[in-house]
Amino acid sequence: MSFINTIPATEAEGPVLEMYQRQEGAWGYVPNYAKSFCHRPEVMAHWGRLLAEIRRPVDDRRFELVTFVVAIELGHSPCSLAHGLKLAAMIGADSVMTLARREWPSALTAAERSMVEFARRVARDASNITSGEVEALKVKHGLTDADVFDVVAIASARVFFTKILDALGSEPDSGFMQIAPELRRSLTAGRPIAVGEPERTGKSPALRRIA
Repeated sequence: MSFINTIPATEAEGPVLEMYQRQEGAWGYVPNYAKSFCHRPEVMAHWGRLLAEIRRPVDDRRFELVTFVVAIELGHSPCSLAHGLKLAAMIGADSVMTLARREWPSALTAAERSMVEFARRVARDASNITSGEVEALKVKHGLTDADVFDVVAIASARVFFTKILDALGSEPDSGFMQIAPELRRSLTAGRPIAVGEPERTGKSPALRRIA
């Protein structure tokens, strides 16, 4: 379901078709989030470039950890499902489900716990973050100024993406139903998973996803 009319995969042309094909090459179908951008495919292209630059200096574990907890904090199912799965491959499904309950898994270091809580604050209440909170990350846990910027940028970028999708009614793709039931329920933080077969254009180059 979407709150706006979107261009079906089989009817897409020009830049929209190209955008759909890039996404289909990564997922095997045209994901619902891509269809939300069909009226402004250039925004999706710019988003992809911005996200690639934000994550370039950051290791995968930090990127997925911050992205996941922000998605959970904002109640955004598509990203909490997608990035929860990626994080589960790094720290285990039980640890991810513990994080989804806003509890602390033993798999996280003290520095990661502080970073997670800081990322949640960015998503929830950035205007009330204090210099003391930033200083604690640096003095107690050894983060550099660049590290702090990276955490803020990752969290803020995810806020941008999730707000667009949730405001337009984008649902998690039905492919997420393949996740083990307990983990799937834990990661479905907001809108329920869509029903029905996903759309396909039928001809896509294999390119990496950008969400």
